[in-house]
Amino acid sequence: MTEVSKLTKKELIPQTKQWTTPLPTSNPVSASTNSSRVLQVESKMIPCCLRLFLFLFLSIFAVESGRLNANSYNVVSRFSEFNHEDNVHPNVNGMEGKRWAILIAGSRGYGNYRHQADVCHAYQILRNGGLEDDNIVVFMYDDIAFSVYNPRPGVIINKPNGEDVYKGVPKDYTGQDVNMNNFFAVILGNKTGLTGGSGKVVESGPNDRIFIYYTDHGSPGLLGMPSGDDLSAKDLINVLKKKHEAKSYKSMVLYVEACESGSMFEGILPNNLNIYAITAANAVENSWGTYCPEGYPSSPSEFDTCLGDLFSISWMEDSDIHDLRNETLEQQYQVVRRRTAVDNLVVSSHVMQYGNMTLEKDVLFSYMGTNPANDNYKPTATAHPMNSPMSSKVVSQRDASLLHLWHKFHRAPEESAEKAEAHKRLLDELSHRKHIDRSINQIIAILFGHQNVSEMLKSVQSAGQPLVHDWNCFKMLVNAFKNYCGSTSRYDMKYSGAFANMCNAGVNMKQATATITQACSMHSPSS
Repeated sequence: MTEVSKLTKKELIPQTKQWTTPLPTSNPVSASTNSSRVLQVESKMIPCCLRLFLFLFLSIFAVESGRLNANSYNVVSRFSEFNHEDNVHPNVNGMEGKRWAILIAGSRGYGNYRHQADVCHAYQILRNGGLEDDNIVVFMYDDIAFSVYNPRPGVIINKPNGEDVYKGVPKDYTGQDVNMNNFFAVILGNKTGLTGGSGKVVESGPNDRIFIYYTDHGSPGLLGMPSGDDLSAKDLINVLKKKHEAKSYKSMVLYVEACESGSMFEGILPNNLNIYAITAANAVENSWGTYCPEGYPSSPSEFDTCLGDLFSISWMEDSDIHDLRNETLEQQYQVVRRRTAVDNLVVSSHVMQYGNMTLEKDVLFSYMGTNPANDNYKPTATAHPMNSPMSSKVVSQRDASLLHLWHKFHRAPEESAEKAEAHKRLLDELSHRKHIDRSINQIIAILFGHQNVSEMLKSVQSAGQPLVHDWNCFKMLVNAFKNYCGSTSRYDMKYSGAFANMCNAGVNMKQATATITQACSMHSPSS
């Protein structure tokens, strides 16, 4: 155990950084809109006073019953959609159609706790906002809540001292059913294209609005999946185009949390599909886990993993407290951009926007509904989590699982079986990463010469241009590398940009695949 014991966490996880940044002292959402909002007095069914009385009664009943928590707004939320229809607000009055949502955590394993926690939290926001379960499709591997490593069995939290966000979450697609093919079938409303799962799909019409939220590991041109092939940018855009051609939505919003997530849309998402996308990072940056051990605020002492992701908790904690009828997509983008960016350090990521920019004026209510408990929200210096200076520790998405293993090892009792197991898992992960690093260097050296290794590992695409010209070449090489070099921790995704560069340089695909097989065998940890 000496070799690992002597290593510091900083040496093992070089991209773990401490950042401190002053955050906005005022909220972009005007407080006056809340105080000046006037309820309409006319109703075909129920007089205004009776509607108000019914709403207050339901709210007070929930509070007195001790049920006003993440899962207690079911009755109130259902009433809120009915009650909010007559509220005066631009872009809300006269809204037609339904809201649909797809939530997907693309990872598995307890070291990736934060991704499923993010998705569960997002579900609670939508449910409290009035969306019905029939209109929310959830993809999550579901191996976290009852993991032997979870100190609170059956409970998932997304922030320190946070409420259980797991309770009530529908298990539409879990385990091996969380895959690219099912995800695409759900978007397209194609029930015959499904394998396993609940069978729930987005059966949207021309007046409906769709919200898609994805959180996991990413890399240039790819989003990870826990089973099957990873999702390529080209395949995603093709599916979105099919959905548009079917005229089965009015507008669509995508929030994507992943490293290099901007590469999923940059240069390839047309602006005429009525789709607006926000990504946690641009095409060449990491995204970051937060609420990690020893951070501030830190995950509870019994946890040894990050509870959330910085981009994700930024938009969700903003949505938790606002009346979303009074906040636009653009306003939330600005809040999240400021909270995610750390201008004075190299570890920041730049939250990006893509697609039809006119949609940024839509209110969030159009896609997420709004929690009736936030109807009287007024921003104050203490009420908003982003209105005071914040100091936190952020960890690269790729290194968060390594941080988890490091803490498991160092917290385990000396000379215990737990210590030995944690030591082995940490050594295995470090060995796997070394294997991946050596293999990619060998592949490039064989195909392009040793002198070109460092250049091929750099990002070479121009801003605003697609990552790669030949997407079939790209997918063939990244899948070969994943299959032959292993994908234990998804560290392999780090090098997808190198394969894009190879394809852009005109590499022979057959020769490249053979080289990948050869190099991965040469540098296998078992060889």
